[in-house]
Amino acid sequence: MTEQSPTPPAGCPAHAGAVPLSGLEYQQTPSQLYRSLRREHGPVAPVLLDGDVPAWLVLGYSEVSYVTAHDELFARDSRRWNQWEHIPEDWPLLPFVGYQPSVLFAEGAEHQRRAGVITHALEQVDQFELARDCGLIADRLISAFAGSGQAELMDAFAHALAMTAAVQMCGMPHTGTDTQDLVDDLKISLDAAEGDDPVAAYVRVGERIQQLVKEKRERPGPDVTSRMIQDPAGLTDEEIVQDLISVIAAAQQPTANWICNTLRLLLTDERFALNVSGGRLSVGEALNEVLWLDTPTQNFIGRWAVRDTQLGGRQIRAGDCLVLGLAAANTDPQIWPESHVGAENAAHLSFSNGEHRCPYPAPLLADVIARTAVETLLDRLPDLVLAVDPSELTWRDSIWMRGLTTLPVSFTPVVQ
Repeated sequence: MTEQSPTPPAGCPAHAGAVPLSGLEYQQTPSQLYRSLRREHGPVAPVLLDGDVPAWLVLGYSEVSYVTAHDELFARDSRRWNQWEHIPEDWPLLPFVGYQPSVLFAEGAEHQRRAGVITHALEQVDQFELARDCGLIADRLISAFAGSGQAELMDAFAHALAMTAAVQMCGMPHTGTDTQDLVDDLKISLDAAEGDDPVAAYVRVGERIQQLVKEKRERPGPDVTSRMIQDPAGLTDEEIVQDLISVIAAAQQPTANWICNTLRLLLTDERFALNVSGGRLSVGEALNEVLWLDTPTQNFIGRWAVRDTQLGGRQIRAGDCLVLGLAAANTDPQIWPESHVGAENAAHLSFSNGEHRCPYPAPLLADVIARTAVETLLDRLPDLVLAVDPSELTWRDSIWMRGLTTLPVSFTPVVQ
């Protein structure tokens, strides 16, 4: 890779009125930006990533579904990208697009082999035991702040619970600096704030998971890591490390944001106000509605065109990068006429689609974690309310993840 050129090369998407995927509008009101992009460019919009690197943002539900269903046209191996010569060594999105020998970038039979190992390992997670464990984790976290009558739920509850559940499933201790450092570095590599070094953080994540795999080869246990090691497919340690990073990353931050986005909906939307306490159906509806309207993974990078083709009226060149606009697709007016988004069905694209979608049964396990977290919190603190006006809540400055910066709440103190 070389120093980034100051202007995109001729013929790339950036010369067709490309829009930067950044700024305050993305931070607080991305849905408005999606609407304006769709209005101006249609279902496939030319955009600029960090450093004015050109790409296509796929906004339409049908178009995202088509891209993810046609790996022969839009593949996952990022080495096809026609922009690599313009990408600097410290580009902040390298943890997303820099090729790794992982299930995320594998294709064809190799992807089926790798995804099969993950699926077999996750299928052996007992969902009732997971719900019980998450309930115990939630109780422990709630007890730490229940007596104070106030809490900040993003860090003290949602992220802590999702992190603990994810690392326990994979056989890591749920406490200790080693585990916390791993979670902090995962957060930086997936969703870096200003001043963070996502590339260095990703290297540290790999080193810690490599140590975990070594430990589990010596002392296997009833956990996902040990099952992946023992799978007949015979993955190498390097392959297991890369795929475990994908599993832990997917189980931690997106699930934490799913929990908090759901709590925000329950605490701010009058449709849920009368039956939040103990309202099992309401919690389920809220969880599903969030996947439609405030999905934790807003955009996913990406797919790379295998050859010249057309999509949504656009000429896509071989090697072009396509960003999957999952949030935009979920609110596509073509599937929700008159702006009515019905949360009663589960045909959203929040877990993607096609062969590279979130592997079964990962979405079910994420649902167990999120549902248990929300229900346990509302059972323990039935008069939970926002501690600030809803208008004061702010979203993280990210085009990739949809999550609040903080979620402050208050409630009647509970004597332990």
